[in-house]
Amino acid sequence: MNKRDKIKKHCSFVVVIVVFFSFNVGPQLVSCQKNAGGGGGGSSGAGFEIFAKELYNSMSNYTNVFKGAIKKELGYCIMDVDADWDGAFNFTKDLTFLTMCAQQMKGDITQRMCTAGEIEAYARSFAGGSGKAKGNLLKPNHNCNLSAWLNGCEPGWGCKANTKIDLNSKKKEIPSRSLDCQPCCEGFFCPRGITCMIPCPLGSYCPRGELNKTSGICAPYRYQLPPGKDNHSCGGADIWADIASSSEVFCSSGSYCPSTIIHNPCSRGYYCRTGSTAQERCFRLASCEPKSANQNITAYGLLVFAGLCFLLIIIYNCSDQVLATRERRQAKSRERAAASVRETQAREKWKSAKDIAKKHASGLQSQLSRTFSRKKTSKMPDFKGVLPPMPGLSKGKKKDKNNLSKIINDIEQDPDSQEGFNVQIGDKNVKKQAPRGKQLHTQSQIFKYAYGQIEKEKALQEQNKNLTFSGVISMANDIDIRKRPTIEVAFKDLTLTLKGKNKHLLRCVTGKIYPGRVSAVMGPSGAGKTTFLSALTGKATGCHTTGQVLVNGQESSIRSFKRIIGFVPQDDIVHGNLTVEENLWFSARCRLSADLPKEEKVLVVERVIESLGLQAIRDSLVGTVEKRGISGGQRKRVNVGLEMVMEPSLLILDEPTSGLDSSSSQLLLRALRREALEGVNICMVLHQPSYTLFKMFDDFILLAKGGLTVYHGPVNKVEEYFSSMGVFVPDRVNPPDYYIDILEGILKPSASSGVNHKQLPVRWMLHNGYPVPMDMLHTIEGMSAPTNVPTQGPNPNAKLTAAPSFAGELWQDVKCNVEMKRDNLQLNFLTSNDLSNRTTPGSFTQYKYFLGRVGKQRLREARTQAVDFLILLLAGVCLGTLAKVSDESFGATGYTYTVIAVSLLSKIAALRSFSLDKLHYWRESASGMSSLAYFLSKDTVDHFSTIIKPLVYLSMFYFFNNPRSSFTDNYIVLLCLVYCVTGIAYVLAIFLQPGPAQLWSVLLPVVLTLLATYDNEEGSKYVEFMSDLCYTKWALEAFVISNAKRYSGVWLISRCGALNKYGYDLKHWYQCLGLLVVTGIISRMLAFFCMMTFQKK
Repeated sequence: MNKRDKIKKHCSFVVVIVVFFSFNVGPQLVSCQKNAGGGGGGSSGAGFEIFAKELYNSMSNYTNVFKGAIKKELGYCIMDVDADWDGAFNFTKDLTFLTMCAQQMKGDITQRMCTAGEIEAYARSFAGGSGKAKGNLLKPNHNCNLSAWLNGCEPGWGCKANTKIDLNSKKKEIPSRSLDCQPCCEGFFCPRGITCMIPCPLGSYCPRGELNKTSGICAPYRYQLPPGKDNHSCGGADIWADIASSSEVFCSSGSYCPSTIIHNPCSRGYYCRTGSTAQERCFRLASCEPKSANQNITAYGLLVFAGLCFLLIIIYNCSDQVLATRERRQAKSRERAAASVRETQAREKWKSAKDIAKKHASGLQSQLSRTFSRKKTSKMPDFKGVLPPMPGLSKGKKKDKNNLSKIINDIEQDPDSQEGFNVQIGDKNVKKQAPRGKQLHTQSQIFKYAYGQIEKEKALQEQNKNLTFSGVISMANDIDIRKRPTIEVAFKDLTLTLKGKNKHLLRCVTGKIYPGRVSAVMGPSGAGKTTFLSALTGKATGCHTTGQVLVNGQESSIRSFKRIIGFVPQDDIVHGNLTVEENLWFSARCRLSADLPKEEKVLVVERVIESLGLQAIRDSLVGTVEKRGISGGQRKRVNVGLEMVMEPSLLILDEPTSGLDSSSSQLLLRALRREALEGVNICMVLHQPSYTLFKMFDDFILLAKGGLTVYHGPVNKVEEYFSSMGVFVPDRVNPPDYYIDILEGILKPSASSGVNHKQLPVRWMLHNGYPVPMDMLHTIEGMSAPTNVPTQGPNPNAKLTAAPSFAGELWQDVKCNVEMKRDNLQLNFLTSNDLSNRTTPGSFTQYKYFLGRVGKQRLREARTQAVDFLILLLAGVCLGTLAKVSDESFGATGYTYTVIAVSLLSKIAALRSFSLDKLHYWRESASGMSSLAYFLSKDTVDHFSTIIKPLVYLSMFYFFNNPRSSFTDNYIVLLCLVYCVTGIAYVLAIFLQPGPAQLWSVLLPVVLTLLATYDNEEGSKYVEFMSDLCYTKWALEAFVISNAKRYSGVWLISRCGALNKYGYDLKHWYQCLGLLVVTGIISRMLAFFCMMTFQKK
């Protein structure tokens, strides 16, 4: 049975149930009226009215008979049987049509009412005619057939039964009717082909037909008088079906019908929809002329739109004020942090001076070296590295001001006392003013030194009043800082071979990079410099790795230390819509230790800003491709600063000086050298550094093509090493450039050296006693090398295998790609024990940080958001004007376009949330930031658009259409729809590149809507199953249901037919909303999984 047959069957049952229960009780009550009247027809009008009321009051018993069948067969279109019965057949307000019919028929209404058999025959003809009850579609019966055709068989006419009818009988038989054929009563309809009457439902208008002599049609109906019967007059209504088949029965728009025999035009200030039983008052701002079919509530839409625009304008214009206020609050927070630092430092100063005076000259020098130096270490016996002074005291000075004389007297009386005073910490003049070594033997010299310190503090007290925040930061930088854990990385015979290619990216690399030293990695293109850095950080994928990498002498995973390892990528991955300070401050808050006070984090950020020379642009936006910001060199320094603020122990940089001029490069390298003084292990890749820049490095790693080491050692020894082989750097030539040109083959060493560029890696192995691979032994020929050369690897004389076939090579490529994908997935989900001894903020704390950052970015993108809302508004205007929500389809057409438009526009806007920030996420997640916090913050901020967009669209679409469903119902459906498609857009944005993601965002809602609305006439289960999985069907069903449940009375058959045609169910409204929300949640979970899985570390 195909879908059309199912629809016909259901429509047949609709007519049978709805009509049968409306008459099976009613007519038998009229027969009581006849009996009470003593023969019928002689009762007065008042008597008929009384009996009509009693007749109708007893009709409520129908629910006990038909409720179960209605719920079972018509549950998809009738939710509340009692409510729908009252909406269609509750005539208690006006029983005039029953009274008039009883008088007209002289009390024999029961004998003229249709039985169950006749109603079933009519229902079958209704289904067979696709809703149009034509005479040739009604099966012949013994009253109306080819040989017998009574006047009552004509449309709008009915006859009295020849025998008494028992309407309570369950027999489905058609009685003989040939007596007293008359036109159908007003308020009833008599179908063609059966000779009985059925009452019209509320909301219909069923008057007596009037002949139009021009067309020969009985207006307002569509049937004509039978040919050859000139005396035959027009009867009553002949059909009640859906709106398309029997629109003449429906009370016309612009009018209302309080009864099925009364038709009144709408008054001014009111409007009347099709099938109305009462006129509805228009809203205050709506305009309703007489006979208005709908109210014009465009003014309310304009008010909603104006309110939204006003709100968005306030947000857009006040966003700068909000951000400025936040910056002022942060500045005050930094000032409070600086004050706290001053107080702490003052106490430390006094304590240090007391200890110096107490221990006399014997312990003075070692004490000062520990107190005044930037690092607390015993490896610095002198005052080298003593940092600039910290002028003045504030609270600490005032606290002890009145007790200075007492402190001095106590020290003079008891030099070993614990009481005393302190000198200033970090003073650059301490080294000059402090008595030298053995000179501090007398007590007078000790006091002279101490008095000098106190007098200097008194002199600087006035300067302290005008102390700026930058000065405080400079003072704080001069204080001893927290000792960072050190990381020493050693590698032995490190070899990386590309899977499936047997190509070496690195080969036999052995060496060590030390804490507190700056190492430079150089070499020609293809030497594996970046691969070397990736191998050190454990990010090399798609390769077979051999050899050892030791961290602090232990064979542990470098990923266990990722919280204290900084990696600066070659590309400047910095948030362009944040300022320089905001970028650095966010990185510091998320990556510094969670138990570190906020004041200390402020000082860390300020120290980095000062060391990188970013003070002048700290409040400037970094800028994007569309919007110009800071310069390229400044952006490069910010890129490095993002890793410096987390106080790393190992800092890896990939070409940090590319694109920088000489001065900017030197400024950056000076900042890195200051980091190295704190014990940071720094290693970077460079291209063509200047000689001055080259001399600023401590160690130099030179790689040849193929990832072979040519030199690894101190910078000041490199020329000596190459000179020993006869390779001399010409005058006025930069050594690294000269060596790289030799390795490239551009320049050749002098003939006297006896080496070529291919022999340099082997020469380094021989120089250090490293084993030489077997396939490189031939390069030793012609060199003065020891005879006992350690070797490794396969025999070069081994027989070469035949070249693989095309299929074999293709298989190897596929296998290699699969292995690379597998390695990437393993890297993404690889977990290792944390050995960094640093506890960063948890996911919830980072979520708050991310939320603040994303919210700030959205405020600065307010213009883009406004454009999105404007486009959605224009879509609402166009669809609200062109795609009207019609009564015939219960708004299915207009809502179909709504689902497509809102889905498409919402998806394209949601793509920006993740498509543009992939690189930023990859960098931040690789550094240990919470991926969950990042994802939830993006989704949380997007909820603002999810809430606003339905309002923007409905402010035009709803108020241009004014459908019967409420604004609240439409908003809830659109809210769930936007939430659903936003989650789907997340998946597309994360899984696909921006171009394909936009294409899929456009195609997906269109294709799914076509599939959801496909007329499956063949009854294919596969198509039906696919349609049920489309989110567009759930949204469209929710829209149609919210609109259809507002139709009642004469619309009952139309509602059931439409819902059955579309396959919708009134009880599925909450189910559809739930499916949309669940789809949105599942989509977000899938998007998060893709974000965690398909990423580049």
